[in-house]
Parts: sequence; C-alpha cells; structure tokens
Amino acid sequence: MSESLFFQDLAVMMAAVGLVSIIFTRLGWPKVIGYLLAGILMGEHTWGGSFLADPKSIGTIGQLGIVFLMFTLGLEFSAGDMKKVKHVTMPTALFDTVMMIWLGYTVGTRVLGWNSVQSLFLGAALCDSATTLLAKTIEELRWSDRPFVRYVFGTTIFEDILCVGVIALITGVAHGNGMSAGAVGMSLGGLLVFFTGVLVFGLVLVPRLLNLVGRLKDDESLLLTLLGLCFFVSFIAFKLDYSLALGAFLVGILGASSDVRNRLHELAGPLRSMFSAVFFVTIGLLVDPAVCFRNLPLIIGLALLVICGKGFNCTFMSLLTGQSVKDAVQTGFGLAQIGEFAYMVALIYMSETGDSTSPMYQVVVAVSLITTCLNPVMLRTSDRVGDWCETRIPERVRGWIAAYQDWLSRFRTAAVPSQLQQHLRSRAAWLGVIGVLNFCVSIVASMLVQYDYTPFARFFEAHKLFFFCLVANLFCVSMLAPALGLAVSIGHDVAAVLIGTRQPKRWKMAVRQFVTWICWVAVFVLAFAQILMINVNLLPPEIPARVAILALLLTAAVVGWKRFKRAARVASYHFNSALAAERRRTRKATRRGEVTLTVPGDFYVHLVIPDGSPAVGETLRSLDIRAKTGASVVAVERNGERFRNPGPTWCFQSGDVAVVIGEPPQLAALKVLFGVV
Repeated sequence: MSESLFFQDLAVMMAAVGLVSIIFTRLGWPKVIGYLLAGILMGEHTWGGSFLADPKSIGTIGQLGIVFLMFTLGLEFSAGDMKKVKHVTMPTALFDTVMMIWLGYTVGTRVLGWNSVQSLFLGAALCDSATTLLAKTIEELRWSDRPFVRYVFGTTIFEDILCVGVIALITGVAHGNGMSAGAVGMSLGGLLVFFTGVLVFGLVLVPRLLNLVGRLKDDESLLLTLLGLCFFVSFIAFKLDYSLALGAFLVGILGASSDVRNRLHELAGPLRSMFSAVFFVTIGLLVDPAVCFRNLPLIIGLALLVICGKGFNCTFMSLLTGQSVKDAVQTGFGLAQIGEFAYMVALIYMSETGDSTSPMYQVVVAVSLITTCLNPVMLRTSDRVGDWCETRIPERVRGWIAAYQDWLSRFRTAAVPSQLQQHLRSRAAWLGVIGVLNFCVSIVASMLVQYDYTPFARFFEAHKLFFFCLVANLFCVSMLAPALGLAVSIGHDVAAVLIGTRQPKRWKMAVRQFVTWICWVAVFVLAFAQILMINVNLLPPEIPARVAILALLLTAAVVGWKRFKRAARVASYHFNSALAAERRRTRKATRRGEVTLTVPGDFYVHLVIPDGSPAVGETLRSLDIRAKTGASVVAVERNGERFRNPGPTWCFQSGDVAVVIGEPPQLAALKVLFGVV
C-alpha cells in the first residue's frame, strides 16, 4: 500500500464526510445515512470505477474505524446506571439477542440454503440495535426524561456487550471448519479466559496508571497512554483470532473505571467523530446497488423480520420484567432496528472468510438502511400506539398485569441474598478468577516461548524455557497464598450455613474446623494440579534447571508468603477502587477539590487515632499489627498530607488517620488495638 495513495484516499474520504455532515445537519437527518450514501456514490459498483486510488486502503481505514468506535463505546459504559435497570435490560437483551441469532441462522440455513458459518454471521448481524441512532432520535424528540428511555439505552448497551462476545465467538468459528461443538467450546472458553484476564489485570493496573498520568495535567500524555493500551490489547485479541473490536471495547471499559474518564471521553471525541465517519463511508464503498436490487425481496423480508422480531421480543420481555404496557410498546418500537454492529459483522465476515460471491454483505447493509430510516418514524408513533394499547386492554387483563407486577416486585425483594450468601459467592467467584488468571499467565508464557529471541539476546534464547517456566510458576505460587486464605473464609461461611445458630458451641467449632480443612485441602490440590499442568509444557528438560526452579519456588514460598498475601490485599483494594470510580466522579461533580479515594464494602476503612489510644507513641513494628490482627496499614494521613506505605519505624500520633485494608473481623480487631470506639 503506497503512502501517497493512502493519504490521497483519506483526503477524499474526509472531504466527503465533511460535506455530508454539513448537508445532513442542515436537513436534520441522521448523518450516518449520509455517510453510507456517500460511500455508495464513491464506490466502484455505482459508476463502474472508484473515486479511490487504492482499494486496499479501504480495509485499513475501516479497521481503524472499528477500533475507535468500539473504544469510545466502552468508554461510555456506566456500570452504575446498568446496575439500576439490570432486572429489565439484561433479560430483554439476552432474549432478543438469542432469538434474533436463531431466526437469522434458521432463515440462512432453511430458506436461503447458506452454510452454517454464513448463516451464523447473518443472525449476529440482525441481533443488535443501534445505540447512536437511538440517542440522536430521542435527543431530537426531547424524550430523555421518559421512563422507557433508560430501559431502551440499557438494553442496547447490554446487546452491544453481548454482540462483542458474539463477534469474538463467530470470528473464532470462522477460522475453523464449521459449527462443530468443539470449535464453539474452544471459542467460548478462550473468550472467557481472555475477557477475564484483561478485565482483572486491567482493573488492578490500568485505572491506577491513568490516574497517575492524569495528575501530570497533560492531555497529550493521557490520551497517548490510553491509545497505546487500546491498540496493544486489540493486537493481542487479533493474535488470538478474536476481533479487534473486543480488545478496543475492553480497554474502553478500563478507561471508564478511572477518575479521568470524563477527560478521556472529551479527548477521544474528535477521534471517534473522524474514524467512525470514515468507517461508515468504507461500509458504503463496498455496497453494490445492482446486487441489492437483485435481492430486493430478500432485503424487504429481512427488514420485516428485524422490525417484527425485535419489536415483539423486546415488548414481550419488557412486559415480563415488569414494565407498563406503554413503556413496553415504546421499548419494542425503539429497538426494532439494526445499526453499526450489523455493518461491523458483515465487514468481518468478508475479511475473515474471503467470500466475495455471497450477497450477505449487501443484504445486511440494505436492511440496516431501511430499518434505520424507519426507526425515527416508529419512535414518533410509539407514543400514540402505547396509549392506544393501554386504553384498549380489558379491565381484567389490566388487573392481571398489575397483580403480576406487584408479585414480581415482592419476589425481587425477597430474592435478595443475605450478607452471608453474598460473602460466600464473592469468595467463590474470586477463587474462580484466580484459577483463570493462572491459566492466562500459563497461556501467555506458552505463546511467548514459541518466539525466536536470537536477534535480541542469544543467552535468553538458550534459556527461555527456564525463564518463562520460572515466571509462570512464581505467579501461581504467589496466587496460592490468597487462594488458601479464600478457602479458609469459604470454609467458615459454609460451616455457618450448615450448622445454623442453635447448635452447641463445641459442635460448631468441630464442624467449622472440618469444613475449613476440606476447603483448604481441595483448593491446595486444585492449585497443585494447575501448576502441574503448566509445567507439562514449560518445564525445561535439563535436570539442573528443574532443580533450580524448584529451589527458587520453595524459597519464594517461604520468604514471600506474607508479602504475597499483602500484595493480594493491595490488588483487591485497587480492583474495588476501580469499580468505585463512578461514585467518586459523582462526588467530584458536586464539590470542588480533591476527594479521598474510598471503596465500598468492608475491605477499606479510615481509622482516626483518638486521644489516649494505646497506639499513640508506638511504631508499626512495636504494635505488630499484621501478626495481631491480620489487617494492613497502606497509608497514614497527618495534617492533610498522605504518607503511602509507611515503614516499620512509623510512629503514630493523636489525630492520625490510618488507611487500612482487611476482612471485617481483622478490621474489628484493629479497632480494638487502636482503641477506636
């Protein structure tokens, strides 16, 4: 690809999108339709020749558009808002996505005679609604305060998340030999490992890094740092045979979990406007009007399938999840369309399969254009249709709906798990996460060991098995300490569930010790099995190297056991801190000045040293806080200044604020030690 031709084509595209944006803004029409029409008019299929000099540049520019579009979509993700409406949006999005994929797959295989992979791509293209189009239409209608709007947006965002996973899944399937159970299982398993690894490692490291860079007050450094992470993770996803969209979306979520999310959103806005516009133009460039005209009955039929299918799915599930009749109807009308994800799926199908003879791409883009143009009209009429439906419902049916909504509300209240159950689920989930992280590290080590490092360091190339095996095993050993601690906590919780509160004290102690021992042994055996599986592929064949690795691991386990537990607590604090970023941003929006980072739950507290406390005049070494309580002092605030990671010689004074992390019993013991009431 020539540099001069690439920039020439980029200049032509940018001039076209600039002109289109002016015209469609003046007309008050959705600009995305203008971008698509501009691409169609500039393409080689319309006039017999393309306005672009190098057709190869189309794919490169389109991939950049996908990356920036998905990155900014992840950056707009709000976990807090999604949590408030998840009881409606999650079931609706899941049901609609599954049903539309099934309908598209059935139409492709049974009606059109397509193969399974092609039909799966068709179903994926029909399953997701356009978030940007909805936002624009609702803004123009000034309906932002309508009750159904938050459910519509929540459903589209959950569908976006599901569609990212579907894209990653079907991309992996497209690289195989069809829709075998093994291919689907491998794609789902790999997707779960990649998704969990990126999010857990990312939430521990990335928000903290972005907050540190954000304190430099340099927008260029902040934006380049995040873009570097975005393209790096997207490249890893690409190397693992997943879509670039998945990596970009995950990095956007990580950026949204930092305190500088609003700055990042403002800085990335121009990039999204530029590359997303160019992306839609590249979609139009590949449209062949003649093929669309030949497949006009199929296009109209699929457009009706989208409008009727998605409209029914979302209306039905909205009613089933407790919305009113009018809100359910308006939700169904608003979601009865497909948008940018359909283009993305169609483009990925062409790039991954190389199938240029299938009309699927042309059909999907045409269906999206039809539903996109009809959706604003449907939304405008949904208000009257919703009122008509509510007035025409028989009184008996209206009573049934009201009774069902009342029962559903009481069921949700009763289904809230107790604090003990939440604690048990949380510990079990973290054990699963630790297992996935160990697997991620072993996979990365196995991938890196395949490369030839001779051009960089001959010594490293000769001993790369030793180094990568040592690193993978050290990570697993470091995870063993917090895993066993979680096992003990799970044992206590399970014992509390089993024995209740009316048993004798001696019996309670015996059951607790037995159950805790069982959990501890089970976790230890599973960890040992995982380490054994890692070493099957990475352990060097030389006996001295194996002995050295074993000796280093034993030394690290003995010397660093307490440090590993402390590091796990600090990592847990940073993880929860990233999850609480939205609450911190909300507080910052309501008051000026810096806000002290706080984390929800029982892991992280501030303890003020009162007058007359036994800790006054004592040092961290003399108090021996870790040995006596198990909690960790990660910082101390004195006279408005924060001292991070105080050393063992730190001497407490009256009025000091100790920033402490630990389990609830450990924090309670530390309060007694400090004399805090």
